[in-house]
Amino acid sequence: MIVSFFSVTATAQGDTLRISRDTAFRAPVTDINAPARAAFYSAVLPGLGQAYNGEYWKIPLVYLLIGGSAYLYHINRKEYLRYRRAYQYRLWGLPDEFPEYSTDILITAQNYYRRNRDLSLMVTLLMYALNIIDANVSAHLRQWNINEDLSIRWNLIPGPSFAPGGGIRLTLIKKSRL
Repeated sequence: MIVSFFSVTATAQGDTLRISRDTAFRAPVTDINAPARAAFYSAVLPGLGQAYNGEYWKIPLVYLLIGGSAYLYHINRKEYLRYRRAYQYRLWGLPDEFPEYSTDILITAQNYYRRNRDLSLMVTLLMYALNIIDANVSAHLRQWNINEDLSIRWNLIPGPSFAPGGGIRLTLIKKSRL
């Protein structure tokens, strides 16, 4: 919190005009630890960082993405173990649950489900990381002053006729209210 008291004195040709104005103002307080706290909350419990930021509509999306990819991991792992067990039984000379499939098909199915299992695990971890990153970035963006006084203007800058190229200029304009 910043508190300021000030006094202004103006003089003009021997006459003194004294204007005294004591003002206490409060600077906008931003919690600089909010992004780290939101990321920590999302790391502990996915979606908690979004709730901390007040973005409740994102919580079902977080659980849908993480839960869906975790479910795919579970299904692919179960099928991989099923085909692996059948292949092992066949190698040991025991009856397996796929007598109509050849050994090559069992190997191909194992490789297919192992690859999908690994990919599903990577996607699950990626969704978990995106949940944490989203909470952190949203908390950072809440600290920005975004209001109607800002506008953007795009300008196309043509290049000289003898050289290829040109450019685009992006100008941020602060509108003044009179």
